[in-house]
Amino acid sequence: MNRRLRAVRLGPRDVLVERRAGGVIHLRSPHALGPYPQHLLEPLAYWAERAPERALFAQRAKAGGWRTLNYRDALVRARRVGQFLIEKELSAERPLAVLSGNDIEHALLHLGAMYAGIPYAPISPAYSLLSTDFGKLRAVFDLLTPGLVFVCDRAAYAKALDAVAVPRGIEVIDRVTEREPSRALEEAHARVGPDTIAKFLFTSGSTGTPKAVINTQRMWCANQMMARTALAFVQDEPPLLVEWAPWHHTAGGNKDLGLVIFNGGTLYIDEGKPLPGAIEETVRNLREIAPTFYFTVPKGYEALLPYLREDEALRRNFFSRVKMLWFAGAGVSQHVFDEYRELAYRTCGEEVLFGTGLGSTETAPFTMGRTWPTDDAANVGLPPPGVDIKLVPLEGKYEARLKGPHITPGYWREPELTRRAYDEEGYYRLGDAFTFAGGDPTQGLLFQGRISEDFKLATGTWVHVGSVRAAFIEHFTPLVRDVVIAGDRRNEPAALVFLAAPAPREELVRRLRSFAATATGSSNRIARLLVLDEPPSLDAGEMTDKGTINQRAVLARRAALVEELYAGSPRVLAA
Repeated sequence: MNRRLRAVRLGPRDVLVERRAGGVIHLRSPHALGPYPQHLLEPLAYWAERAPERALFAQRAKAGGWRTLNYRDALVRARRVGQFLIEKELSAERPLAVLSGNDIEHALLHLGAMYAGIPYAPISPAYSLLSTDFGKLRAVFDLLTPGLVFVCDRAAYAKALDAVAVPRGIEVIDRVTEREPSRALEEAHARVGPDTIAKFLFTSGSTGTPKAVINTQRMWCANQMMARTALAFVQDEPPLLVEWAPWHHTAGGNKDLGLVIFNGGTLYIDEGKPLPGAIEETVRNLREIAPTFYFTVPKGYEALLPYLREDEALRRNFFSRVKMLWFAGAGVSQHVFDEYRELAYRTCGEEVLFGTGLGSTETAPFTMGRTWPTDDAANVGLPPPGVDIKLVPLEGKYEARLKGPHITPGYWREPELTRRAYDEEGYYRLGDAFTFAGGDPTQGLLFQGRISEDFKLATGTWVHVGSVRAAFIEHFTPLVRDVVIAGDRRNEPAALVFLAAPAPREELVRRLRSFAATATGSSNRIARLLVLDEPPSLDAGEMTDKGTINQRAVLARRAALVEELYAGSPRVLAA
């Protein structure tokens, strides 16, 4: 049945397909990328002049209302904070490090550092608050050598600071200080340009120790022009976001924070999280504030779904103004994808476009996006203007490599890692694999997982872990929170399972049998699983700060359990 789709203005989706020797395919937009600012302070100043009273940030106050920071005051205070920071003689060699969640004080430090041309590095709070050995935080500080550290709560971060910052004699502050701007500040600001380092963003550590990705002003501004071109509706109405996505990740800290500043929008800082006991704050905020663009990770959509089902007032407010729903960071379950489309239609008589994209910390991050309706949640779209995607054949799939002004110049103080990150033609190796929707490159790319996770069975058959994991989790919903696929050089793949909640053995066996029955060959037939009692460890690298699983780290640390899987232990469930 054809249903009406909510009308929104979107950019072009046409693509040029160029086939080269060796089966290599290049995808590019036929449209040139429009001009973009030298740095992100230009749009901040633009909106401070044209919409000075408009809220840039809003954050829930303790009394229950919203405290706001408008564009005029954001620019004035950014200059004052910038003056304080230059007095600390900070630089790329001695950057500002921030240990904080998203809040207005964090935002002021970010804007002040940018105004002064000082790189800043937002550090995942998990490295301080969830870790027990502070190994990742120590590695981050060793690499950065920060000159100043801001913490939002000195007591909460005390143990981490005592272990990592205090021995180095690094100054730690817990309040944002402002000074009267000087000529020296304006001279520093005048030197800010496209090659100025805006920030160091750390990778999630899914393939090892987090790396400091250099983010220049050119990367950020070019990427924002790419996003504005694709999501053209942000030019018609300033975007209003209600969002929790952390600023130490590229999706929240680059794409969406930048989307707001670049287009004169407003960001309501959501202090909820997609977790039991925390999603309720998100629900509270969405009852009050109707976003025009909504982004969260797949688990965020899953956590919100029961509330939308049961609460008509929440549902009506949520869908009332939203132009597009957007997910990224992982694949959304097909049933979740389908239910949101159905809920929107039942609520307002039209479907709301449920889009997605894909990129990485190294790509600022928007490098491909799907801005058209589809029945396949795995379709991550096509490149916007300015992006050149090189697809190299690899075991029945394609490895993606990228060029464009949004690509990082490299990893801070890691010349060898930087060298290996690019191929002989200067394309950045994304590390992800894709196939084509319907076998047609013009219909979008289907994400097929991380190349580094794939392995061969003893028969020489490749197991493409990304697609097997996604299918397994979908089939076992809602019993399974995550799964690790084993089987390197074995006769068949098997599963190590993290349960979402205790589940009857009989039900797990039933699901396992029905999943095995859907297999199309040995590479995706899983006939045995073992339930893991111990959750994934952040300190051991089994889990990233985003909550995603590091497949290789789990298999290495739990090698004895892998042996148990294949030895036929009584604890192993078999189909």
